[in-house]
Amino acid sequence: MRVYDLIWKKRQGQALTADEIRYLIDGYVRGDIPDYQMSAWCMAVFFQGMNFEEATALTLAMVESGDTVDLSSIPGIKVDKHSTGGVGDKTSLVVLPLVAACGVPVAKMSGRGLGHTGGTLDKLESIPGFSVTLSREQFLKQAAEIGIVLAGQTANLVPADKKLYALRDLTATIESIPLIAGSIVSKKLASGADAVVLDVKYGDGAFMKNIEDARRLAETMVEIGNRAGRRFRALLTSMEQPLGYAVGNSLEVVEAVETLKGNGPSDLTEISLKLAGLMVAMAGLADDPETGETMVRQALSNGNALTKFTQWVAAQGGNPKIVRDYSLFAQARVVRPVTAEDEGWVERIDCRELGLIAMGLGAGRNRLEDRIHPEVGVRFFPKIGTYLKPGDVVAEIHARSEADAAIAKKRLKTCIHLAAQPVRPEPLIKEMI
Repeated sequence: MRVYDLIWKKRQGQALTADEIRYLIDGYVRGDIPDYQMSAWCMAVFFQGMNFEEATALTLAMVESGDTVDLSSIPGIKVDKHSTGGVGDKTSLVVLPLVAACGVPVAKMSGRGLGHTGGTLDKLESIPGFSVTLSREQFLKQAAEIGIVLAGQTANLVPADKKLYALRDLTATIESIPLIAGSIVSKKLASGADAVVLDVKYGDGAFMKNIEDARRLAETMVEIGNRAGRRFRALLTSMEQPLGYAVGNSLEVVEAVETLKGNGPSDLTEISLKLAGLMVAMAGLADDPETGETMVRQALSNGNALTKFTQWVAAQGGNPKIVRDYSLFAQARVVRPVTAEDEGWVERIDCRELGLIAMGLGAGRNRLEDRIHPEVGVRFFPKIGTYLKPGDVVAEIHARSEADAAIAKKRLKTCIHLAAQPVRPEPLIKEMI
């Protein structure tokens, strides 16, 4: 088997066999196949695509490149959740306690944020003392004892993805649906869950800008997961505006806690309940997602989900008092309001720009080695369809300096686009795949 022949075959639009794909992935991880040849193959995939058989073979080869997590010692059906990322997307902090409070064990591995979307690990690390670094034994023990655990991915979990993603990032081949699907699903399969719910976002603040591409990605991931012997479902959700109000690590944790207290923003509450209800149903504890949603609503209203969140924080070394005293979080040195200058209905929000503003304040990173400042970010209040008049407070900037706040304020004022007539926002949850 020659790499040249496999590059040529894919360049011609032909399908590769599972053995050919495994040969490429194994050889690349070992270092036998150079970057320049793998770059050429990725570009061929970018233009020619892959069928479901190829995409599944790629995903399984990536899983087999490293360690996998065995969750069989934990009773019941284990359900995982993954979001493709968005601005203010803090749903894992709400969904996981809701699901665990209903008796579904949740053992999740997550990654760090990069670019304008935040990472769940970064948010959790804004809790004083919280550790996302757990041994495999600690990970499994906590999942078995309290039914909820979230940790960083181990160094040898799907090493093929780490190496291939870095290459794609440098060769303009990131936006390939089969390669994106393989990257996401391989990590979910390696993490050991029996069933997975995907939150696939589309819109200005999401990786996928339009619903057609998001649907193709969702369908591809669900098909791969099901072909691999697991149960996958996906929700298509809008990211035309931030989810909730808070964008920034500790600000988002506080908002998640408020949501678990029943005081959260309506959009964050709605999507969290839908995702959690679907997870409970996929775990077999409810006959359908609607019944599952009824169960998680009860866990929210009776306080069990907040109790589970508190147990989770304490189990991973965090200070559980943060659910009552938000001053325990690091506080921004400068907090400045932003007010509206014009009158009208909010027609459009530059959601991605809001994420970039928060990143510029220090809430996100351009490179994985960049330092996160957990206390900074933006609280952005209007939603599409909101009526604004001059002087209304539209945002609150949390910054490390007056200079940072001034830059953020200037940029933020360009993010809101007004109309003279009332505007109706589109549904937050579009469909289920």
